[in-house]
Amino acid sequence: MSSSAKDLIAAGKTALGIELGSTRIKGVLIDYEGNVLATGAFEWENSLVNGVWTYALEDAEKGVAACYAQLKAEVKDKYGVTPKSFGAIGVSAMMHGYIALDKDDRQLAPFQTWRNTNTTQAADELTSLLDFNIPLRWSVAHLYQRLLDGEAHVKDIDKVFTLAAWLHYRLTGQMVIGVGDAAGMFPIDSNTMDYDEGMVGKFDALMQQHGSSLRLRKIFPKVLVAGDSAGSLTAQGAALLDPEGDLGAGVPLCPPEGDAGTGMTATNSVAPRTGNLSAGTSSFAMVVLEHKLSKVYREIDMVATPSGFPCAMSHANNGTTDLNAWVGMFGEFCELMGIKADPGTLYTKLYQHAMTGDHDCGGLLAYGYHSGENVTFINEGRPLFARMPGSNFNLANFMRSHLYTSLGAVKLGMDILLKDEKVKLDCIMGHGGLFKTPGVMQNILAAALNTKVAVMETASEGGAWGIALLAAYMADGKGNGKLEDYLNQRIFSTMAGKAVDPDPEDVKGFATFTERYVKGLDIERAAIAAMDW
Repeated sequence: MSSSAKDLIAAGKTALGIELGSTRIKGVLIDYEGNVLATGAFEWENSLVNGVWTYALEDAEKGVAACYAQLKAEVKDKYGVTPKSFGAIGVSAMMHGYIALDKDDRQLAPFQTWRNTNTTQAADELTSLLDFNIPLRWSVAHLYQRLLDGEAHVKDIDKVFTLAAWLHYRLTGQMVIGVGDAAGMFPIDSNTMDYDEGMVGKFDALMQQHGSSLRLRKIFPKVLVAGDSAGSLTAQGAALLDPEGDLGAGVPLCPPEGDAGTGMTATNSVAPRTGNLSAGTSSFAMVVLEHKLSKVYREIDMVATPSGFPCAMSHANNGTTDLNAWVGMFGEFCELMGIKADPGTLYTKLYQHAMTGDHDCGGLLAYGYHSGENVTFINEGRPLFARMPGSNFNLANFMRSHLYTSLGAVKLGMDILLKDEKVKLDCIMGHGGLFKTPGVMQNILAAALNTKVAVMETASEGGAWGIALLAAYMADGKGNGKLEDYLNQRIFSTMAGKAVDPDPEDVKGFATFTERYVKGLDIERAAIAAMDW
């Protein structure tokens, strides 16, 4: 591939995807067939500042530049060429949240991430007003809560963005957003592929009742769908990505998307009866629907694919953070004992050992609640581990309980869809770093959902690869027709993947664990009340 890859890179016939995840900013360069040519990454972490989970936007810009610099260096090392242009660029990031700018593009308030659950009043009022579930983390909930709280900056708002839409704006000067990410800002009408006009009118009237002159369509980005042109890289945008100056302006960009949309793309889960689950710092499952749900569920988000298909999401704020902390502590123990265990080996050994444990985790129970959890209606987090005196307490069950609980809240939402709403799902695709170890999380997810689970070889590339595919689709794929046709015919037709069926004993064991998980939520609530230091 190297010779032809070099020519493609030199000719600018490649697609670049950059995704700002919760712990890592990742860049992926691909050819138009989806083959990965080079990658780059930058580690970062959110901070709890004055009760708000946030990232500094300056760190986002520095991280994107560092990520691109690493990718650029890998391209030069592998192919002996420095990229000057691309066929298209796409940017993606964690969905939802709130970035407010004034008319001079100055940031007005701390960036509120998806992790914040300080919008209960706003989300409740908007859900009632619109007869549509408005989750705590959605941009419109944050905006309305800031108004309800009387925050002075609201009167100066000129633009409201998600993180992906903000970065796209910094690169292109265009105030636009992909329909999937837009669906984490405000409800979408899948017939018009735009914000629901009737709901927009209700929201604007509500703002007027509160004495605010803000109108949603003036301050929220314009909605675009997969394949639409979303502007091009400005000179300032090129300098932000590549301060060394090798990258030129003028590169087309596809609509910016959220990590849910890029996850759907990366797993070929954009058509009805398909679904995917992303397992990482947060965990969320997406199911593309054939019909509307029978009623509004506060546990279920109604969002959209990058093409605008209605999609149900079970989103858990907490995934692997606590699990990673425990693995880190076992790493410390290895060092104390004079044992050299690299992180990759440590994770693999512990995960594989977990599969030798009891199907129900031996009566052990864990909650990795570092922050509030919307699915279980708990607004703060206290990570905890509990067991009965007679529980089968060993390392395998301990690790298995933490792997199970990383899906605990997501499963509750998926049970509503699969059991209560009888949603049809042929197969669910797993992706994200938690699926790197073969035979572990794939089997656990199959047990949790009692559904066939497939994992592609590209699963660990995640959303950065997904947004690169959306960029490639805009640049060279629309000749294949709709996005789902492009993915089926050009990207995934030859890609290897392995599917597993649920093990009946694991299904029963996870069901028992889930019963204990639900019953034990009172322990979590008591911990929140008692642990207030």
